[in-house]
Amino acid sequence: MQAFISDDGTNGVEIAYEVVGQGEPILLIHGFASNGRVNWVSPGWVKFLTENGRQVILIDNRGHGQSEKLYDSEKYGAQEMAEDAKRLLDHLNIEKVDVMGYSMGARISAFLAINHPERVRSVILAGMAYNMVRGFDRGDAIANALAADDESEIEGAEPKAFRRFAIKTGSDLKALAACMLSKGHKITFDMVGTIKAPVLIVAGDADDVAGPIEPLVEAIPGAVGVVLPGKDHMTAVGDKGYKQAVEKFLSERP
Repeated sequence: MQAFISDDGTNGVEIAYEVVGQGEPILLIHGFASNGRVNWVSPGWVKFLTENGRQVILIDNRGHGQSEKLYDSEKYGAQEMAEDAKRLLDHLNIEKVDVMGYSMGARISAFLAINHPERVRSVILAGMAYNMVRGFDRGDAIANALAADDESEIEGAEPKAFRRFAIKTGSDLKALAACMLSKGHKITFDMVGTIKAPVLIVAGDADDVAGPIEPLVEAIPGAVGVVLPGKDHMTAVGDKGYKQAVEKFLSERP
């Protein structure tokens, strides 16, 4: 992994990234508590995309992976992380890319497409659908679980599962708690309705983190939706049908 300083003019944050392969570039943005390698290398995405003639750009979102860890919730938010992604494109002198995000990464990708349409050739929103707009009402419980001194203090299966996944990925639990508590994640139907780039939305039909895809497909003009039968939030990410849908979408988009 390499790194650059994502500077908004007042504060600089060190962001880790990796570039693999040759061809048309695609930026991959990982989900909460994950990182570029866990989300995209382990499930075979980098191998799949590079073998199909694409250059893959991996980013570790702030507070995640090898990027700088911050402990103030105001330093996070999907909009700010989208700016990190845009600054990475500037750093690499890449004018325009396809973008794919999973879960929280889909929210970040949507903000990148909304705020910087000139930089996004197409956008794939995966592992996040209706709940991108409806919101995620279990954030406080998950943040408390991440910040807890011991797992024995945690109530509920879902908060425990998030904490265990964060530990498995080697994450900084305090930084993730701050990220989860950020107020900068909110997105509306009106906002996603302004996306001009071609959009593919993918989620498993058993993914209660993502929610149903139909409301989001209907909100974005021209969006295409693909439902993965029998897949939940964890099993959808490396699914063969997901990969096939992405390759078809990328080969047919303008």
